[in-house]
Amino acid sequence: MKQKTVLVVQGGTSSEREVSLNSSKACTKALKKLKYKVITFDPAKKHLSKIKQYKKKVNLIFNSLHGSDGEDGTVQSYFEYFKIPYTHSGIISSMNAMDKIISKKIFKKSNLLTPNYIALNSVNYLKYLKEKFSRNFNFNYPVVVKPSNEGSSIGVEICKNFNQLKISVVKLLKNYKTLIVENYIAGQEIQVAVINGKALGAIELKPKRKFYDYKAKYSKSALTKHIMPANINKNNYNAVLKLAEKAHKAMNCKGVTRSDFKLINNKFYLLEINTQPGMTNLSLVPEIAKYVGMTFKELVKKIVDDASVNK
Repeated sequence: MKQKTVLVVQGGTSSEREVSLNSSKACTKALKKLKYKVITFDPAKKHLSKIKQYKKKVNLIFNSLHGSDGEDGTVQSYFEYFKIPYTHSGIISSMNAMDKIISKKIFKKSNLLTPNYIALNSVNYLKYLKEKFSRNFNFNYPVVVKPSNEGSSIGVEICKNFNQLKISVVKLLKNYKTLIVENYIAGQEIQVAVINGKALGAIELKPKRKFYDYKAKYSKSALTKHIMPANINKNNYNAVLKLAEKAHKAMNCKGVTRSDFKLINNKFYLLEINTQPGMTNLSLVPEIAKYVGMTFKELVKKIVDDASVNK
């Protein structure tokens, strides 16, 4: 049988380039163990339109990008246009998951509990600041303010009072068009991996830092405690697996996703769904898979086997 060739798309120009390269390195190693021939492509070095030249050379694309372009539907639109089967979610699912405002609308429509929020932009923010959010928004401090379309907790700030919120909003709007302000939910941080529509397991995170930010996610020095399986009762454990599957389905995702929840007073709040979860040696999806007896190589094989077009 002829050896299959995989084009691993990696790196890119987003703020998560380093994570993407680390994920790609681990996945490339697994793909080679699976006897695939691997070619790499970095959109930071070649324009995405150049993918066309690989159409007859590769059997599929393994999308190892993170952040903007890689998980917002941009790169997926090139894969679809060139009709090359690719891993992970399609154009619309990726775009919706990356945009936290659209995600929340879908969560609410699907009866998935999510923190109250408001969308801010450079046009409406002055009105909300003037009113101190009092009339339009039902929340208590602390609140979370973050860009509506960033990943890996980049740009996320927790504000304990109106003054802190005002400073954060003005600062973030210099770099981002739209922000989301939402209730800060205390409680246990639970994350669930789903592959091909089926939940693998739920892990609990106890960051030593203020919250599970970029450093807590990707740096060993941050000393985030991972508890696998999550330290919650059996009913809640099964319930959160079902909620993650429901979120995956509601967003029409494909391949692997990771859903982030907070558990407080026996209620799970869905914060977001990630369509391009990290695949580094510190990443949660491989850790969850390992616990349920799935090797990293087997995990990569499942992702590859789901590659398709017309998603």
